[in-house]
Amino acid sequence: MARVTLLAWILSISSGYFLLGGHLSRLAEGYDPAGLSNLPLIITLFTLIASLILTVLWALGFTPGSQELSEDSQPAHSTRRKFLTGGLGITAGIVATGAAAIVRNFGWYDVTGRHIFMVQPPYKADVAKGEWKNSTVTDYRRLGRTDVMISDISLGSGSSTGGRQTVDVVREAIDRGINYFDTAPDYSEAGSENRFGEAMIGKREKVFLATKFCTPKGHLGPGTSVEEYMQAVNGSLRRLKTDWVDLVHVHSCDTVDRLLDENVHEAFDRLKEQGKVRFLGVSTHTPDLETVANAAIESDRFDVMMLAYHYGAWPQLADIIDRAAQKDIGVVAMKTLRGAKHRGLDLNRDERDSFTQASFKWVLSNTSVSCLVISLWESGQLDEFLYASGKSLDESDIALLEKYQTLVRGNHCRQHCGECLNACPEGVPINDILRHKMYFEDFGAQKEAILGYARLDIRADACLACNAVCSNACPDGIAIQEQLREAHKLLRLV
Repeated sequence: MARVTLLAWILSISSGYFLLGGHLSRLAEGYDPAGLSNLPLIITLFTLIASLILTVLWALGFTPGSQELSEDSQPAHSTRRKFLTGGLGITAGIVATGAAAIVRNFGWYDVTGRHIFMVQPPYKADVAKGEWKNSTVTDYRRLGRTDVMISDISLGSGSSTGGRQTVDVVREAIDRGINYFDTAPDYSEAGSENRFGEAMIGKREKVFLATKFCTPKGHLGPGTSVEEYMQAVNGSLRRLKTDWVDLVHVHSCDTVDRLLDENVHEAFDRLKEQGKVRFLGVSTHTPDLETVANAAIESDRFDVMMLAYHYGAWPQLADIIDRAAQKDIGVVAMKTLRGAKHRGLDLNRDERDSFTQASFKWVLSNTSVSCLVISLWESGQLDEFLYASGKSLDESDIALLEKYQTLVRGNHCRQHCGECLNACPEGVPINDILRHKMYFEDFGAQKEAILGYARLDIRADACLACNAVCSNACPDGIAIQEQLREAHKLLRLV
């Protein structure tokens, strides 16, 4: 009887680990509970009840094959001891079954819990300085041939916000003087456009509004029909609660084919004739940024370019920006904080607090840059970021940026570099994976990072059994395979 009871408890604990634990794992991943079977719960409960009954029978002295309990044949002290042992066994079994389910999901604490619930806001200073309070835009620059004067520091709403941006903060940005807004249908699965639409009610004339040729599910590729391109913009207009957008970008463009797709240009021309869009742009922070940017300049079809630009970006980029300005193409800078890793580096408090402003001042020291876009979600970030508006770059800023560049070497992936991509025989999009990892770890945008990773056609599980032929491919010394394996651990859904 004792062996049968022990086996029953082993079965219960196993059910707790494999069945109940698996069920809890799916709930943690965000599955709709209504779509999950209750069978794991039922089986685990059944094994628990069976184990409880068997333990009670064992304590009472029941022997298989006998017709009645053998309690009378046992000394009283032996019976009490068996009841006490049985009670302890029941308690331990129930606890072990529950613990098994929790152990199965420990990764949700070890990985997700530590990185979500214990994460600090990535680029807001530890303690706000008094002089930052209620900062406003103090400088406006001409956006190339659009001839519109826009705030030097402008509002983004990309994946790094993790959906935390609110309507109130967007309205506050307008009141603080920000008049260039950047959004896209695939930011927060259309959540960004919806928020902007609410925030601009009664304030639309104060905003120069940019969105993208894409859908809430992702980009539109070469060969997309003219009608689909137009439908995408019409969808944006509905979400933004406006009759027009000022600027529409070919979104995150990495190929000249997509940049110059005749259908996207015909769609733009039709939309412009209808008064639904005013200007055409391209955004790129991809490995072929230089190729795409040069093609955009040469085509003379684009009014604005939004480029990844920060201290330490490739040297040729400044020349590209100057050539764009010579053709009167407005240049919007993005990715200006180079990963925003300063909170976790060996910097003193003043250096950490000064990093964002030093980064912004360096970007804006290039007079060919019309503005920079930064995604944010708190009033405190408006205080800190807008304090850099109109400020000049000095030697201490450059010294800080040089120190930061040294400290992030081997840690921060410049996703627009692309030097590693040809080294991977499996075609793993190393730069995109490490970008999602950056959003997860350094920006606190875990949901956006996980969803972005899930949408990739090839993920880092292809690296788990690889012999790391990419190991020396990064010019900044990143341990690529190690980083990709960690990214897969952080970002996988199953």
